[in-house]
Amino acid sequence: MLHKTNGIVLRSIKYGDSSLITTIFTSVFGIQTYIVQGVRSSKAKQNRGGFFQPGMLLELVVYQQPQKNLQRIREFKAAYIYTELQEDVVKNSISLFSVELLLRLLPEQAPLPALYDQAYEYFVALDTMSRHQVANFPLFFIIQCSKVLGYDLKDIYTNEMQSVNTQEDGFLMYASAMPFINNEDTVILNQLLLADNYGALERIGMNADIRLRLIDWFVAYLQQHTQHMGNLKSLSVLRAILH
Repeated sequence: MLHKTNGIVLRSIKYGDSSLITTIFTSVFGIQTYIVQGVRSSKAKQNRGGFFQPGMLLELVVYQQPQKNLQRIREFKAAYIYTELQEDVVKNSISLFSVELLLRLLPEQAPLPALYDQAYEYFVALDTMSRHQVANFPLFFIIQCSKVLGYDLKDIYTNEMQSVNTQEDGFLMYASAMPFINNEDTVILNQLLLADNYGALERIGMNADIRLRLIDWFVAYLQQHTQHMGNLKSLSVLRAILH
């Protein structure tokens, strides 16, 4: 049956001489894998494989059959055309990190429309905001994904509860035997958890060292609390770009 849905491309691999197998986070069906035929054909007037680069935002018409693991795309076009994200090395590195995060965290074939809407808005904001405004975007995105998927820190920061570690899912009264972040970082962490828009996010002041420590902490935290997080290949590039 044919359905219309929007989607965020997460991964694409070449298939045969002219086709692609692509994994897309769709607004209607969640994570889905599609075959896109003929988009890499040398005989075509235009190579349309570029539409399926990671992070692309698409409008789709798809054949959806619940019993199949591999679906088909009938029609596609850009839902939003990037102006800076693909050429700007900082924005592109943040985008690739965010795409890999979604790929690792999201369950397959589970509709998550609220997270899709947040992710779509996030990629558009990453494209349109200036470079100095997006340094905290990776942390913000990790937190937003964690909240929707149920991996968020549930206790609140207070003068008595101001320690965190990767094992627990909230602030602790006493420091762990192996604290992962110091008190200064925990104060910044609390500000990030309270930020609910990009304006509030921009007002959080932190240097590159704190930012990278918190990114590393969140990745380690999710590795402890999820099954498929693993090691993010894009993390090393992100560290180099944001330092």
